[in-house]
Amino acid sequence: MTVPADTSVTPRRRPRNLAQGLVESITERIRAGDIRPGDKLPTESEIMRQFGVSRTVVREALSRLQASGLVETHHGVGTYALEPSGGGDFRVDPADIGTVRDILVLLELRICLESEAAGLAAARRSPEQLLEMKRALDAFKSALDSGGDTVTPDFKFHLLVAQSTDNRYFADLMSHLGSAIIPRTRINSAKFAHEDRAAYLARVNLEHEDIYGAIQRQDAEAARAAMRTHLSNSRERLRRAQ
Repeated sequence: MTVPADTSVTPRRRPRNLAQGLVESITERIRAGDIRPGDKLPTESEIMRQFGVSRTVVREALSRLQASGLVETHHGVGTYALEPSGGGDFRVDPADIGTVRDILVLLELRICLESEAAGLAAARRSPEQLLEMKRALDAFKSALDSGGDTVTPDFKFHLLVAQSTDNRYFADLMSHLGSAIIPRTRINSAKFAHEDRAAYLARVNLEHEDIYGAIQRQDAEAARAAMRTHLSNSRERLRRAQ
């Protein structure tokens, strides 16, 4: 079923981050059932018209939704909604994650959740999942070199780690939170770290490589430690900024 172009998504007030605002709007519609699994989203041009944003913003938002497992794109055909994972009564509204304090609280949850996920991923990951993680890291490095979107491959890497636990609840929770878990979608993380964007992202990339290396070696304790270090570094940078 194709969603009528004028009812599929409802423009909201202009968000701090245009792509993230578009992600949140479409995500709300999918989880509320206004856009049902199998429904075709409007064309890029129609979304551009509705929200008054560029094609680059639309493509970045759709890429993030795809990484979150909420939509899939068939090239030359269109983008379709998928069945949302998780569900239940658990709710974290990404629109409410806007202050440093909000992000610190979420990072505390992520440290507990993702450190253990990394350890389980090291023990249980498949060769195919490991390859997908490497592709996500390569995409991050490519975007870093070109000045492109690093949020999508960043979230994709963390989601792949969760999926590699072979425990669907880790992946369900990560999918529910979506790319809002990446602090720089809510605030200027590089500014808080008192360094330029390229240097900040290069350090994030190295921390990802450490996590990947431990998972590749199937060293569960090293994977837990690398993930904890990665997320704790983000938390400490924000605490110092406060």
